[in-house]
Amino acid sequence: MGNARLLAGLDGLRRLDRVAHLAVHGECPRLRLDEVIALAENISLRGRGGAGFPFARKVASVAEAADRRGLPTAVIVNGSEGEPSCLKDKALLRNAPHLVIDGAVLAAEALGAQEVVLGVTHPGVYSSVRDAIAELPPGRVPVRVQRLAERFVTGESSSMTRGLNGGPTLPSGQKIRTSEVGLHGLPTLFSNTETYAQLAVAARLGALGYREVGTPREPGTVLLSIAGACVMEAPAGAPLIDVLRLVGLDVGQGVLIGGYHGKWLSPATALYAELSRENLERHGATPGAGAILPLPPATCPVGEVVRVARWMADESAGQCGPCLFGLPSLADALEAVWRGGGSAALDAVRARMAAVRKRGACSHPDGTAGFVASALDAFPGEFADHALGVGCGRSVLGTLPLPPEPGGIPITEHEGPRLHVDWTLCQGHGLCADILPGVVEMGPDGFPASATMAVPPEARAMAIRAVRRCPALAMRVTE
Repeated sequence: MGNARLLAGLDGLRRLDRVAHLAVHGECPRLRLDEVIALAENISLRGRGGAGFPFARKVASVAEAADRRGLPTAVIVNGSEGEPSCLKDKALLRNAPHLVIDGAVLAAEALGAQEVVLGVTHPGVYSSVRDAIAELPPGRVPVRVQRLAERFVTGESSSMTRGLNGGPTLPSGQKIRTSEVGLHGLPTLFSNTETYAQLAVAARLGALGYREVGTPREPGTVLLSIAGACVMEAPAGAPLIDVLRLVGLDVGQGVLIGGYHGKWLSPATALYAELSRENLERHGATPGAGAILPLPPATCPVGEVVRVARWMADESAGQCGPCLFGLPSLADALEAVWRGGGSAALDAVRARMAAVRKRGACSHPDGTAGFVASALDAFPGEFADHALGVGCGRSVLGTLPLPPEPGGIPITEHEGPRLHVDWTLCQGHGLCADILPGVVEMGPDGFPASATMAVPPEARAMAIRAVRRCPALAMRVTE
C-alpha cells in the first residue's frame, strides 16, 4: 500500500541475496551510539514485536548498564513469531534477511557489542538467515543464527535469552531486564525483526526522509499480517478498511487487532479505525505485532474463540499455576458455554479469567484472559445464545489460524440431529436421561449437564420420544 520500503525489490524477486539487497537499498551507513539514539528518537521508533517500547530508550539502557558494569554488550534479534496469525517477521527473514541484519549490526557496532544472535524457530527462516550470514563481508561484528523450540512463549525476552544461553526456552518468571542481564550475562539489546529492519531503512533515508510517510507522531510504514494469509506494508495511520479491501476482505462480524493477545473491534469501530497506536488506543486496542484478523459472517464467533483459547492453553510454559491449571480451566469453561452449559458456564468463564490475571510468571495468562474478555464484550449475544442452548446457527470454519490439529473442539460442528434444552422451562424431571442414556447426562444439580447435545442418527427416534415425554415441554430436536 504505497511505496515499499521494507519489502522493496520483492515485486521482482522472491528473495534478495546480498547483491540484490545492495542494488535495492545501497550500503548501510555506520552511526555512532549517540546518532543511533537520536535517529530512533527522531522517528519515534518503537518495538514492533507487540509491547511497543521506545527503541531509543532500550539502546540507552543497554549502554548505561554496560558502562556501569564495565562489560561489553550483545544484540538479540527476536525472529521467533510463535503465533500462527503473525507472518511479517518470517516474510522479512525469508525474503529480505539482509535488511534485518543491517539494522542489528548497525546497533551492535554502535554499542560495541560482542556479537549479534538471531533467534528463530521456523526451518525455512533458519536456512534463509544462515545463507545471508554466509554472504556477509569480513571485519564486522560476528553474526550467528540459532534455532529454538517452535512455541508461543519462545518470543518472550527471558524465554528466548535462556534458550540462546543453552537453557530451557521458557520464561524465567523473574523481573530482570535483558538490558541488564541478557546473552551470556551481558547487557543485551533485545528487539524483534521488523524493528531492526526499520532502523536500517531509517539510517539510509535519514529522519526527514523517513517521515515523508505515516503520521506526525508515528512516521514510516508498518508491516501487517492480514488474516493469517498475507503480509502488507502500509503507511502508519492507514485506514483499516482500506487495508482489508485491498486484499478482498471486509470487517465482517468484527476485527481482531494485535493477534491472540489483542482486542476485538466491532464492525462499526473497524470501519473508521486507523492503523496507528494513537488511534487504536482510543478504542482500547494496540497494534501489537501487526496481526489483523477479520471474522467473516459465516463462522461461529464463540467456536472460534474456544479453538484459540484451547490452543493458547496448550502453548503455555506450564511452570506456574495460572498457566498450568488456569488456562486449561478457562478453555474448558468456554467450551461448556459453546455446548450450552447455561449461565453458570458464563459465570465460570469470568471467574477463570479473574483467577489468572496478574498472577503468571509471564504475560501469557493476562494476554489470553484479555483476548477472551474482549470476545465476551464483542459478541455478547452469541455467547448468551450458546450458553442457553440456542446457538448462533453457524459452523466453526476455523477462520482464526491455528496449526494443524490444534486440539479442543472440531472445526465443524456435528452434522445431524441435536437435542436442545430450554433452561427457562426445564424442571429437572430427568426422564430425558432415562430415555437417552449416553446422550443426556445429568449434572450434579439434577439438571442436564448441557443445553445442546449431538444425537447419533440411530437415536433420532428416541430423541423425539424424549421431547414428547418431557413434562415441562422444555426440549426440541433440530436437524
